[in-house]
Amino acid sequence: ETICSLVSLQLLEASVGTSVLKMSMYRNAVWFVKGLREYTKSGYEAAAKHFAPADLDVNLTGRSFIITGANSGIGKATAQEIANRGGTVHMVCRNKGRAEAAKDEIMERSKNQNVHVHIVDMSSARQVWEFAQNFSQNNTVHVLINNAGCMVNQRELTEEGLEKNFATNTLGTYILTTALIPALKKVEDPRVVTVSSGGMLTQRLNVEDLQFEKGTFDGTMAYAQNKRQQVILTERWAAQHKEIHFSSMHPGWADTPAVQSSMPSFHAKMQSRLRTEAMGADTLVWLAVSPAAIKQPSGLFFQDRKSVSTHLPMASTRSTPQDEEKLLAALEELALKFKP
Repeated sequence: ETICSLVSLQLLEASVGTSVLKMSMYRNAVWFVKGLREYTKSGYEAAAKHFAPADLDVNLTGRSFIITGANSGIGKATAQEIANRGGTVHMVCRNKGRAEAAKDEIMERSKNQNVHVHIVDMSSARQVWEFAQNFSQNNTVHVLINNAGCMVNQRELTEEGLEKNFATNTLGTYILTTALIPALKKVEDPRVVTVSSGGMLTQRLNVEDLQFEKGTFDGTMAYAQNKRQQVILTERWAAQHKEIHFSSMHPGWADTPAVQSSMPSFHAKMQSRLRTEAMGADTLVWLAVSPAAIKQPSGLFFQDRKSVSTHLPMASTRSTPQDEEKLLAALEELALKFKP
């Protein structure tokens, strides 16, 4: 899921005006320096010196976790840590073969038989709805972990006619979360954790082109825009649903299959400095299971077990309440269009 790791000035569109171009260059430059200092393996190791080991010393028997994109990378590492602690793990994955292989490995290592696979394509709004509705009728969920991510570098439409990055990262997350909120409200200590990206710091919400139909398409920019949307959704959900603890997080730059396949150049140049999958998953696991995490206010954005700003200094990335309402309205309209 750390597709967010791409260090790139491809976020700039050739058609933008001079002032916007300069601001984009400023954001990318500041973000890159910040990333080298904080998002790398050395950044994690420096932060980890201040972690409280007891925060993850928990028994999760009887608690149920849904993890999207759980068959590899950070999602799989998170599923393993939760299974190790006795939690019931529901792996929501697209590929059955890879999911079953990951499940067998997690069960073998954890000696936990409560690991289950659900085959769902998160880019299909209808499949997400059907899964959420069926799951709610037959299972309990205490924690939802929105980890699945997509970065397609060429503009591609799903069978439902939606741009694939947006469909997976934003609409899929929106539908799954909102559909499961009633079930989450029925349990004790419900949580929703969304894997966003530090890359969203380079983007200001653009509600006028949610599916990137205008100008030259750039997968990196689209992904970062989706991740900004996820942070805004987390803040809005936290304000609307006080009974549930919501959070979003950045895993840092980790060496995952997604990074290797989607960003081979970045991976080749940065491989020795990338975090392990377990390092990338650490804050995700902490937010999902630790009693310390829910002492933090709901709706915050985390990096290495600390809440951090969702904006770079002087970066002009703050959105208006009106634009955020437009985002929510657009997502609700699309979600209802595909609801069974």
